[in-house]
Amino acid sequence: MRNRATGAVGPALAVPAWAWLLVFFVAPVAMVVWFSFGYKPGVFGTHANDILSLDRYVEAVSPTFLATFQNTLWVGIIGTVLCFAIGAPVAYWMAFKVKPERRGILIALVLVPFWTNFLVRTIGWQVILAPEGWLSTLLQGIGVLGGPLELLYTRTAVIIGVVYNYLPLMILPLFVAFDRVGPALREASKDLGAGKMTTFFRVTLPLSQPGIVAGVLLVFIPLMGDYITATVLGGAKGNMVGQLVAGQFQTAQNWALGSAMAVLLMLLIMVTIGVCAVIIWLIALPFRSRNRLVLGSAPEMAKTDAAPAAAMEVTR
Repeated sequence: MRNRATGAVGPALAVPAWAWLLVFFVAPVAMVVWFSFGYKPGVFGTHANDILSLDRYVEAVSPTFLATFQNTLWVGIIGTVLCFAIGAPVAYWMAFKVKPERRGILIALVLVPFWTNFLVRTIGWQVILAPEGWLSTLLQGIGVLGGPLELLYTRTAVIIGVVYNYLPLMILPLFVAFDRVGPALREASKDLGAGKMTTFFRVTLPLSQPGIVAGVLLVFIPLMGDYITATVLGGAKGNMVGQLVAGQFQTAQNWALGSAMAVLLMLLIMVTIGVCAVIIWLIALPFRSRNRLVLGSAPEMAKTDAAPAAAMEVTR
């Protein structure tokens, strides 16, 4: 049935969004996939697709790539877990403990790091973590360290950098999810005898699952492809797959091999997310079955003429 008020305007409103996705997402990804089937034509050439093959994928799946992906996956998981561990209490405090008129200021403070360039923020941590930096001098001055701070160009430095750079992407979705729960459900849980921890784990956290999933994906996916943080703070010890892909495009000028590495990285990220989703679903399955409330049983309900033959269950 046609809406007389909007007419054909409704579907047309989505055209700019679809055009944006088509031009800036679908087309570039399709181009990368197409380049991955080609080859490097010569010393001064970047790519050629007159002969299509899977040789670049065979070349990309090397021990170096697999070892680097393992390191990247480790940094991605640790960074995402730390972002959630730090961001969840902050988002909870902003949603439930702060007055509504002050939340706008706190959201602006969370977004302050995005007001500066990503590279500039990362270089700032390079200055802080340097052996001759002010943090190293301070720790030596108060007697915590007996020598210079040896933290720069390590995997730990990369983790610190990615947590700082991607933490706002975790806080904002969690804040929105917690804020949508509202005080009414939490008060109802308390009125029914639940404590603060029970209310959080049985009411607030389950209802916030969409925000948790959004925050995890917003942090994990771009973190896995980040190469700026690893280059600036990690050096050789913090090598990540993003550096290999960028090196093929910028230094080696082998766009075919770089595209194959990029496609493999995207596929491995999707497989990792799928495996983690299945594991979490299996872990949560016993808890979901335990939360069922049985309102009646089949034998008892069958005694009455109006009762159905099957039991009725309501799942929370």
